[in-house]
Amino acid sequence: MLPWWRALLGGRRLWRPAPPAAAVPPQVGSWQPPFSTTCARCSKNGRLRRKRALSERKLTQCFVDHRKVRVIGGQGGGGGHSFYSEPRKQFGGPDGGNGGDGGHVIFKGFHGQRGGSKNCYGANGAYMYVKVPVGTLVKEDGKIVADLTRHGEEYVAAYGGAGGKGNRFFLSNDNRAPTLFTPGEPGQERVLHLELKTTAHAGLVGFPNAGKSSLLRAISNAKPAVAAYPFTTLNPHVGIVHYQDYEQVAVADIPGLIRGAHQNRGLGMAFLRHIERCHFLLYVVDLSVSQPWIQLQDLKYELEQYKKGLSQRPCVVIGNKIDLAQSRINLPLLKEQTDDRVIALSALTGNNLEELLLHLRELYDSYVKTEQSRGQSPVKW
Repeated sequence: MLPWWRALLGGRRLWRPAPPAAAVPPQVGSWQPPFSTTCARCSKNGRLRRKRALSERKLTQCFVDHRKVRVIGGQGGGGGHSFYSEPRKQFGGPDGGNGGDGGHVIFKGFHGQRGGSKNCYGANGAYMYVKVPVGTLVKEDGKIVADLTRHGEEYVAAYGGAGGKGNRFFLSNDNRAPTLFTPGEPGQERVLHLELKTTAHAGLVGFPNAGKSSLLRAISNAKPAVAAYPFTTLNPHVGIVHYQDYEQVAVADIPGLIRGAHQNRGLGMAFLRHIERCHFLLYVVDLSVSQPWIQLQDLKYELEQYKKGLSQRPCVVIGNKIDLAQSRINLPLLKEQTDDRVIALSALTGNNLEELLLHLRELYDSYVKTEQSRGQSPVKW
């Protein structure tokens, strides 16, 4: 019978201190840690504590907004070939069941099972569902075949093949013992191009270092990178603005555009596509630079060159960095150069953010009324 302390430990050995260094001859390459643990949870927690947050540049490698994929439907199961047999019944009829249909799938489906004896039909292949982000566009040979803009929408990318016919299917008065059966048909195979376009109500559009990321951090819980050098933001970020009546407005921070972006300069068209989903635009200009209205003109020009009518969407011009002296001088000049509403604020100090939030809600309410008048449901977050 085990002692109480050994029974309590489940037969494990007690830890004992290592013998003195003089008693153990040194061995090259055989160093062991002073102690080890057999607790998987403790070792896992230790690994988690050592993980570091990924930098924005490393996160870029994980952000994929377009990908070409090959999708294959599951193959139908072959028809069964057998004859009914039991004691004292010599001439049983054919009882080979039909094969199951292949699964309708995305990427690659499961094959249908082969038909069995005693008229057993093969099971249909299971459907494979692959979740994609809202806003995914599916193209084939350059043509749009599906646009998944709402939660719960589905698109069958590849149909599974039909199951084969068993010999029971070919039973007739002329052929009482058919031996014919057919194999299952192969599943549909296609090459599709998946393209993600960020779905948001409003889009922050501006040149690098205009303060878009700082503004998004100020009005939402999003945490895009902020620094004093151009192209700090390398991925689109979506922040949610919450209101007291529980309405939520999604605002997307689009990476900075430059002159010639529609010709694929700078970050180019890689992120211009994300502006297409936005229902209204927030042009962010740096009031401290010389002639900030030139920035506004260039931004609208790039959007219009990328897609006709994109610059005509409802918008507001945000004059950022009003806390600087030069910005106060340029503000009245900017208002003279544009017919759009101009809101001057400071994303750094939070000055005049209330006016922006109120006008953002007005733009959102106008969008909701427009969608309802068309008989469509507005996008909710």
